[in-house]
Amino acid sequence: MAEEVRTQRLRLVPATEILTNRSALSRALGATVPDEWPPESLADALPLFLSWLQEDPGSAGWNLWYVVAGGTLVGSCGFLGRPSAEGEVEIGYGVLPAFRGRGYATEAAAALIGWAFAHPEVRKVAAQADPQNRASVRVLEKIGFVPDGAGDEGCVRFVIGPSA
Repeated sequence: MAEEVRTQRLRLVPATEILTNRSALSRALGATVPDEWPPESLADALPLFLSWLQEDPGSAGWNLWYVVAGGTLVGSCGFLGRPSAEGEVEIGYGVLPAFRGRGYATEAAAALIGWAFAHPEVRKVAAQADPQNRASVRVLEKIGFVPDGAGDEGCVRFVIGPSA
């Protein structure tokens, strides 16, 4: 099972279960969970993450991670499953509106990309961003991702290799 990843300001906690009750999640994380949790974009994906964990309990780390800053849950980051046969994983991230603009998404994504590349089977990390969402595109650019064609639903696909 994956262990927590720590950065200078963040504690990244791999989801070993999906807790939709804020009180239970707060106890599990040892952190305050804002009333805005989960954000709408993540709420829609929680059933998928839950089914992955139920089908493959050892997959913790290859899906949702909680992002905690200063004792408060500020967002999430994670992968859309285990690496493919080609060694690719796709990362996603999000920060609650009250905590945006502080570099948390960049810091969390960079840390998890490092975690992924510590696994020899990972050769590439991909991400998708709406080109109109400049903040999300900027997160990827700061980390070293480069555009790699069209993604899903009008998004741009970005990739990064282990040497970036």
